[in-house]
Amino acid sequence: MPSNVKTRFAPSPTGTLHVGNMRAALLNWLYTRKMGGEIVLRFDDTDTARSTRAFADAIEADLAWGGLTFDVITRQSDHIATYDAAADKLKADGLLYPCYETPAELDRRRKRQLSQGKPPVYDRAALELTDEDRAKLEADGRTPHWRFRLSGTKVMWNDLIRGPQSIETASVSDPVLIREDGTYTYMLPSSVDDAEMGITHVLRGEDHVTNTAAQIELLQAVGAQLPAFAHFPLMVAPGGAKLSKREGGASVRDVRERGLEPGALTSYLAHLGTSDDVKAASLDDLIEGFEFSKFGRAPAHYDVADLGRLNTDLLHTAELADVATRLDALGLTISETLWLAIRGNLEKLSDAAIWVQVTDGEITPIIEDADFATKAAAVLPATPWDETTWNTWTDAVKAETGAKGKGLFMPLRKALTGLDHGPELKALLPLIGRDKVLARLGAGTD
Repeated sequence: MPSNVKTRFAPSPTGTLHVGNMRAALLNWLYTRKMGGEIVLRFDDTDTARSTRAFADAIEADLAWGGLTFDVITRQSDHIATYDAAADKLKADGLLYPCYETPAELDRRRKRQLSQGKPPVYDRAALELTDEDRAKLEADGRTPHWRFRLSGTKVMWNDLIRGPQSIETASVSDPVLIREDGTYTYMLPSSVDDAEMGITHVLRGEDHVTNTAAQIELLQAVGAQLPAFAHFPLMVAPGGAKLSKREGGASVRDVRERGLEPGALTSYLAHLGTSDDVKAASLDDLIEGFEFSKFGRAPAHYDVADLGRLNTDLLHTAELADVATRLDALGLTISETLWLAIRGNLEKLSDAAIWVQVTDGEITPIIEDADFATKAAAVLPATPWDETTWNTWTDAVKAETGAKGKGLFMPLRKALTGLDHGPELKALLPLIGRDKVLARLGAGTD
């Protein structure tokens, strides 16, 4: 039965999707699906100078690649009139006030406060301006930005991951809601949308904890029913540094370009920072296992090398049906028999092309001993072949040549596959076929 749970993922379409944001989307999605609720994909595209539809489309594509579907998709740029009305009400209530300091002036003021051992909190000097002061500043070409006036009291909430939290809003600056150019920062549209859409739960990274007190006061000011908050630990690079897209593997696009499986990424991101072992799991299993109580407080270390190992583990147990669509996209047609033979040797799905070529195409055999190859060809069993044929043949080659161990098996592997490694040849041999085996041994067909 559907619940009243409603969540949202609200990316800014100003670039490609970071894996940290993918994790936020995934955790929201897993919780919502477990609770039978509704999840909204809400593009925070009010920054018209940097937001593009191309980035929004790319984000949607990355989310869909990961298997995440959304019940509602909306764009904040379509709701500016609603935000304007909310801003007008806040101004009328005396909660939104104009400020005329330039960024340079604010920076000098912060530095002076720090040098005096004071917290760099906005001092509300703009509230002391008279109508005449404001008129003169505007006549001089100053355009105001607008700040939301906080109560200066203690705001408390019970975080679903971090437990009881409290912040004195007197210790933080009144947040800027409207920039000098008249555009909105994320906080006002986000709060108004949360109120309008009836968002019940806000799941996000712990870097937003300090914003929560101000957001709670703003939500109350716009008449919203307060949602529950859950702040999960952030992901960091190995060693604790900030994840950087320049280092590779920190954007979903880069993960995709590496040829990794969506299930590897979702399994990895869902388990990081929790008490669960990091292992391959289906989305259904991840939904079933989602619990706020599993999240710790320590940063989650994201390592693309670990992701690669998880990808390999996933492929080694994947059923053909799990990967058939992506194999088709790679232009590969693979039988169940071939898939079961090769999956244990794949690091990436695209590696399957090597073994399609070995079984169905042309290769360059490696013949280091032509006499050995000739003798091996002479004792090649007649068809039909099955998985017992390899042992029958190698026993015959051993008897004919005296070769054994690596000296027996490696020359045959190199001749038949052109490689010194790979799946068991007892499975590959029937798929290669007698004619190709004879040709690769230099004997021609008979």
